[in-house]
Amino acid sequence: MSTQEQEAFEPAASGGTSDPYDVPVDRAPLRLAFGWLLVGAPLVYGIITTLSRVGQLFQ
Repeated sequence: MSTQEQEAFEPAASGGTSDPYDVPVDRAPLRLAFGWLLVGAPLVYGIITTLSRVGQLFQ
């Protein structure tokens, strides 16, 4: 296989133009939101439960 044929099959590997759908996507905000969902929901539940129990002590 010649170099030109190889570039036709593998343009990104040879430094040529890449596929327009091969654009890197920054997934950090999604990971951050998912992490906050996993950690934040139980945390908020714990805070609300604790505050409601403390409030019951002073009634």
